[in-house]
Amino acid sequence: MPETYLEAEIATQPDDWRRAGDIADDHADKLPRQGERVAVLGCGTSLYMAQAYASLRESRGHGVTDAWPASEARLERGYDRIVAITRSGTTTEVIDALGAYEGDAPSAVFSSSPGTPVLDLADPILIDGVDERSVVQTRFATTTLAILRWQLGEDLTPVIAQAENALNTDPAPATLRTAEQFTFVGMGLGAAIAHECALKMRESCQAWTEAYHATEYRHGPISISAPGRVVWALGPLVPNFARDVAATGAHLEHCDVDPMADLVRLQRLCVARATDAGLDPDRPRNLSRSIILEP
Repeated sequence: MPETYLEAEIATQPDDWRRAGDIADDHADKLPRQGERVAVLGCGTSLYMAQAYASLRESRGHGVTDAWPASEARLERGYDRIVAITRSGTTTEVIDALGAYEGDAPSAVFSSSPGTPVLDLADPILIDGVDERSVVQTRFATTTLAILRWQLGEDLTPVIAQAENALNTDPAPATLRTAEQFTFVGMGLGAAIAHECALKMRESCQAWTEAYHATEYRHGPISISAPGRVVWALGPLVPNFARDVAATGAHLEHCDVDPMADLVRLQRLCVARATDAGLDPDRPRNLSRSIILEP
């Protein structure tokens, strides 16, 4: 049986992603249409999900899609639709951004928290079945991304199978369990998920992590790679990447799976490393479930 909320919430993700297709159908009228100019905003993990979706939507030819940190959202740029992501529904920056918007583009907000202020500021897409008791976000964020991916016309069945496999394999071989430092890299969807992987490790086990586009790795970040450290690549490798990492002596971690499924494997590693360090992965140092700023 899972010993932490985080473990339990990680484990439900394949089933959550299956149900996401029906949720996408149920809320199709609130979600972006082909050809619309779209702004997606969030903070922290929600921002990385916004970036992942923006990359996928543009790469599939659905239209211009900008992912904004909620605190810097430029919503006056003539968007046809706005999408916000906030688990708690009380994140100050998201509420401020939506509340200040004076345009007429339809807006939708993903949240897992009923009765919260943000639900009155945009058309609500309430997915309270994936709410979380752990401060560390997992299933809410990935299910939101799954809904958006189904809505783009993707069949996530293979991704779900990969995530199930990740739940049934050893998440923490010694090379990963004891590594001094991690650099996460990817392209497109993989780059956004790389940033989320790095954030998860910082939050849950206070690890030294960095994240970059894979093509940027050789423009400086490669300097930090060394024996006893890990470069974790999400999605397809760029040419000669394995060769260049090998030259540093660092361990290259790479599985030929969708980055969203690889994130599940990383989430499980976070629990293992937190346990090794005597930390509570449900309650990260200096972090709370919602960031509410003083006026």
